[in-house]
Amino acid sequence: MGIFSRFQDIVNANLTSLLDRAEDPKKMIRLMIQEMEDTLVEVRTTSAKIIADKKELQRRVKALQSEAGNWLEKTELAISKGREDLAKGALIEKRRAEEAVQAGSAELSFIDEQITLLSDEISQLQSKLDAARAKQKELQVREQTGRSRLEMRKRTNRETLNKAFDKFEQYEQRLEELEAEVESYDMGRGNHSLSDEIADLAIRDEIEKELAELKSKFEAK
Repeated sequence: MGIFSRFQDIVNANLTSLLDRAEDPKKMIRLMIQEMEDTLVEVRTTSAKIIADKKELQRRVKALQSEAGNWLEKTELAISKGREDLAKGALIEKRRAEEAVQAGSAELSFIDEQITLLSDEISQLQSKLDAARAKQKELQVREQTGRSRLEMRKRTNRETLNKAFDKFEQYEQRLEELEAEVESYDMGRGNHSLSDEIADLAIRDEIEKELAELKSKFEAK
């Protein structure tokens, strides 16, 4: 069963409202466009047939007008020859041709009205179809934009994490270097003089202080 059941359903449809209620707007708009295109093809096919019928009827009316003119000439000829009986018969045929012309002309007027209505319907359908296609493009752009924003957010989060890990590695490396310096000062202390050992104490205090500061700063992170 189609989304729309007749021409007026399409013309009166509120595309935005229908899409807001749809579980899958992208699928819904695609189905809408397909049905609109099918309906437009049907209306145009009907219009083409009516236009063809109009041209055929115009040819028939023109032929009948010519026939009425021929019967008039025959009537005049019969009168000129004193054949009233033939003149009356010719007049009867002329009348029939003229009546057929009138009937054909009336039908042509009706066909013209139908063509005008179909033309209006085609315009309305085309306008609605253009709106649906624009809505479809809007949905595509929104979807693409949403995906781009999501990808950008993921990338930004990854960059933030990478920076955090890099900073962590830098702190860890510096701590290891300081700890190594401390250990290096402990090596071979037995060979140091009293003056060297006192100087080492000051250096060790500075290293321990810097080490403590780095640890405190890292823990605060």
